[in-house]
Amino acid sequence: MLVKGNFKTIIELPKYVDINEWLAFNTFEFFNHINLFYGSIISFCTAQTCPTMSGGPSIDSTEYTWSDSISKKVRLSAPQYIDYMTSSIENMLNDESIFPTKTGEFPRELPSIVKRMFSQMFRLFAHIYHEHYDRVLCLNEESHFNSLFAHFISFAREFDLLEKKDIQPLIELIDVMIKNGIIC
Repeated sequence: MLVKGNFKTIIELPKYVDINEWLAFNTFEFFNHINLFYGSIISFCTAQTCPTMSGGPSIDSTEYTWSDSISKKVRLSAPQYIDYMTSSIENMLNDESIFPTKTGEFPRELPSIVKRMFSQMFRLFAHIYHEHYDRVLCLNEESHFNSLFAHFISFAREFDLLEKKDIQPLIELIDVMIKNGIIC
């Protein structure tokens, strides 16, 4: 871990900052950071090595499916799922009606949109931890990756952005980090 202590001071809503602005800023930052980590292991995550998008060991694996434009669930390889997911999130982040960068109001449903985005980003964390953490270790990125994950989960807990069912694939890791005071 890069951070000593926990993330309480950096996740709390700062005084005089609009909650929607804080949610938008942090969503953008977490998305960019998880993408950087995925970029470092992308050559190891192929349709051959990861034929499904999973977030757990094969015995009790959580397999993630993508919902297409007519809400039909589709099984995809992990790289294809991740491409769809990152493109979808990037499109939302670039949509001025959802995340205004000039003047304008955030939509009333922003918290639920951010919640869906966090659920998707969590799936990428779960996939990397379960399928590619050995590569994270080989690249000496584990302290950065673990710190990002602890920060992500702390923020999600502070603003109720993940459901219990979402975090099940990494609940043991989360519980250890909570017990050790890393996640607040």
